[in-house]
Amino acid sequence: MKNNGIEIADVFRAFMGQYRAKFDKVMLPSHQKAVRDIVSCMTPAMGGCHYQCQDCDETFWCYHGCRNRSCPKCHGRQIVIWMKKQGARMLPCSHFHVVATVPGEIRSLFLREQKYLYGLLMKTAANTLCELAKDKRYIGAVPGILAVLHTWTGQMHHHPHVHMLVTAGGVSDDGGEWRESRYQFLVPVKKLSPMIRKRFARELKKGRPDLFDQIPPKVWKKEWCSFCKHYGQGQDAVTRYLARYVFRIAITSNRILGMDSTHVTFKTKDNNTGEWKTQRIKGVDFIRRFLLHVLPKGFHKVRYYGLWSPGKRNLRLQARLILQMDATNKCANREVKLGDLAEEALSESNIESHDFVPKCPKCKSKNVILLEKRRRGEMRYVT
Repeated sequence: MKNNGIEIADVFRAFMGQYRAKFDKVMLPSHQKAVRDIVSCMTPAMGGCHYQCQDCDETFWCYHGCRNRSCPKCHGRQIVIWMKKQGARMLPCSHFHVVATVPGEIRSLFLREQKYLYGLLMKTAANTLCELAKDKRYIGAVPGILAVLHTWTGQMHHHPHVHMLVTAGGVSDDGGEWRESRYQFLVPVKKLSPMIRKRFARELKKGRPDLFDQIPPKVWKKEWCSFCKHYGQGQDAVTRYLARYVFRIAITSNRILGMDSTHVTFKTKDNNTGEWKTQRIKGVDFIRRFLLHVLPKGFHKVRYYGLWSPGKRNLRLQARLILQMDATNKCANREVKLGDLAEEALSESNIESHDFVPKCPKCKSKNVILLEKRRRGEMRYVT
């Protein structure tokens, strides 16, 4: 199953007229902007840089990306830039992967009140995990948590959940001791789930009682944490987690297999078997599903808690010193791995980054010089 060169932007161009005829009056500003940006990304409309190859004299343009976080062409570049900044924050220790989700009965409410409820879910899940981990039966200290919001399934249905990368230990309050979790065990999921649920209910009832009253009572009896697994030892495990989760979007162009006058065919992965399957849906439905996962303007989908929170910088530095003094820690070449995996993530996103030296489209040489730059909206003057 291979992509036929069809991009998300091509689907928008083909079916956006039909979509607007049905949903134009209810399209959110963030959706409008995402569509405009994705359609214009890496086209003359975005401006670009004009180069000349020194080996074959070919001249060519490299157009700018839109930098919209929902754009499949730009998220690879975002990974590169973001990951190369993480060296000072990530700790050279073992980590866990925890997932907190919400019952299906309230997903529609989350869709209507995205900014408030998504933020409350992330805050509640992370703070509850910190509270439980601080129990002396588990870590006895506050761990570092990187929380990332995802809102989709493989079929692009709405399914809000939070992925958390959690350090397998924490620093004592006085900063003098690193307290490690028990081998491949962080906290009991069966205990964490009701704690998240209870805290979320309490905070929602306090902050938005109008929303709390809309939730059926059976929701407060269901599981809210579905996953907790040891993610691996050392920095390599961390960087692979970051590349996989942090800037992922609902679907990328390389999963689109075909498109005709009415439908789009794309591949999805069965989480139970690991097998790839195909799904064919109407073009309008494809756009509707994609836009479900465009987040509100100003919403931060990546957040830091516990030892990784901004206010814990000094304690985090102390943790790094303690861990680096441990002779058994095997985290050599950490920065190289960050860079290597960032580049790998870029290549997997099936784009070229114009933040780096471009290749000549004719002879593939990188021996090029910049002739001129044009900003967004200026390319109409270029012939």
